[in-house]
Amino acid sequence: MNITQLFNIANIFVLPFWALMILLPNWKVTRRVMESYLIFLPLAGAYLYLFITSITPENAQALSNPQLADIARFFADETAAATGWIHFLVMDLFVGRWIYWEGQKTGIWTIHSLTLCLFAGPLGVLSHIFTYWITKAISPKLSSSDIAKSPEQAAS
Repeated sequence: MNITQLFNIANIFVLPFWALMILLPNWKVTRRVMESYLIFLPLAGAYLYLFITSITPENAQALSNPQLADIARFFADETAAATGWIHFLVMDLFVGRWIYWEGQKTGIWTIHSLTLCLFAGPLGVLSHIFTYWITKAISPKLSSSDIAKSPEQAAS
């Protein structure tokens, strides 16, 4: 499998998980799937493989004390760019899963935040934080004890 194929497979791999969280958030199957950390293993494995193959002694030295120009040169390489992109996919999905579970625990609407997280992870986090603050201000019965529940408790 070449880098382009791995890149394309990784992009497609995450879509069903996003679709479940956004389109079917209260479905029993969605909750069961999103309870597991196993969904991250294939992407993390792809990331590890690409990371190992993209690091050269020169890259490692440049990245140990990163400068913007060094980072730009590093990501000019296809393998390094694919590594960085899969890093985004893993982390955005992880954060999206957190937003999803926060919504399940508290009853806060998350579709907009998850959609933003899919396309621009930090904006989804920001959206969720603002949504939480606004919802808490409007609905004081939302307590901090709701936040303390684990995903497993929220699913039951």
